[in-house]
Amino acid sequence: MEKTELSIATILHNEEANVVELHRRLSTVLKTLNKTHEIILVDDGSTDRTLDKLKTLRQKDRSIKIISLSRNFGIEAAATAALDHTSGEMVVLMDGDLQDAPEFIPSLLNKIGQGYDVVYAQHPKRKDTLVKQALFGSFYRLMDKLADYKFPVDVGHFSVMRRPVVDVLTQMTERNRFIAGLRAWVGFKQTGILYEKQARFAGKPPQTFKKLLKMGFDALFSFSYIPLRVATLMGLLVAIGTIIVIINVLYQKFVVNTAIIGWAGPMLSILIIGGVQLFILGIIGEYLARIYDEVKRRPYYIVSEKIGF
Repeated sequence: MEKTELSIATILHNEEANVVELHRRLSTVLKTLNKTHEIILVDDGSTDRTLDKLKTLRQKDRSIKIISLSRNFGIEAAATAALDHTSGEMVVLMDGDLQDAPEFIPSLLNKIGQGYDVVYAQHPKRKDTLVKQALFGSFYRLMDKLADYKFPVDVGHFSVMRRPVVDVLTQMTERNRFIAGLRAWVGFKQTGILYEKQARFAGKPPQTFKKLLKMGFDALFSFSYIPLRVATLMGLLVAIGTIIVIINVLYQKFVVNTAIIGWAGPMLSILIIGGVQLFILGIIGEYLARIYDEVKRRPYYIVSEKIGF
C-alpha cells in the first residue's frame, strides 16, 4: 500500500455554501504539490446539506474521506477527530470556511521543509469586526503571559505538523482542549509564518460569542494555574487587611479609648470579604467543573458515519 505523504484535515459545520469551492481550491493546490495525499473532512453535526455535498464530492474524488459526528461537538472536538483519523507523514489542519486559504499550504510546507516539526500561520490582521480583532488579540497576549511555556500569539488551527507531533497530540485524552495551546505545549521545533486571515467565502460563522467565550475559558483554565494563584493572593491580602482592621479597632478601643460608631465600616468590610470569597469560589468552581468533566470519561466525540476509510 502506498504511503500517504500529506493529510489535509478540515473541520466543517453548516458549510454547504463553501464545500464545493473548498474542494476545488484544495484540488488545484494538491495537483501542484504532486504528493500522495488524503483529504479528511469532518462534518461536525451540520444541520444543512454539508454532509450530502461531501458525499457527492467523494464520488468524484476518492482521496476524500468523510467523518460525520453524531451531533455538534464543537470545533476543538471536530479538529481532534480529524487528527485522529489522519495517516500522512505531514498533516495540514485547517478550518473549512476558507478563511484558511488552501493556496497558503505550499508556503507552510516549504517552511517545514527547512527542518521544523510544526509551522503555523500567524494572522495579526483578521478580516473581522474591530471588537473581534481586539478580543482575539488580547486573549492570545494574555495567554502568552499566563502560560508556563511559549504561547504563540495570533494563531489558530491553520498549520502543518509532522507525524510525530500529531501522534503525541492524538495520545492526549483531556477533554477541555485548545488545539493551538496543546500544539505549542508539546514542544518540538516550531515556527510561524505571517498570514492575513481571509474573510469567509460564504455563510455565517458557526462560532458564536458564547462558544468563543467558552473556548477562551477552557484555554485559560487548562493551561495556567495563575487564576488559582490570584485567588490565593487575594485571600492573603484580605486576611492581612482584616488583621490590620482588627488591630486598629483594638487600638481605638483600649489605647485611645474611642468607640467605633456606625455601620458603614463593618458593612463595607463584609461586602468586600464576601465579594472576594465568591470570586475565589468561582475560580475553584471552574477548575472543579473541568475535573468533573474529565472523570466522567465520556468520549470527546462520537462518529455516526465514516466514508472512505
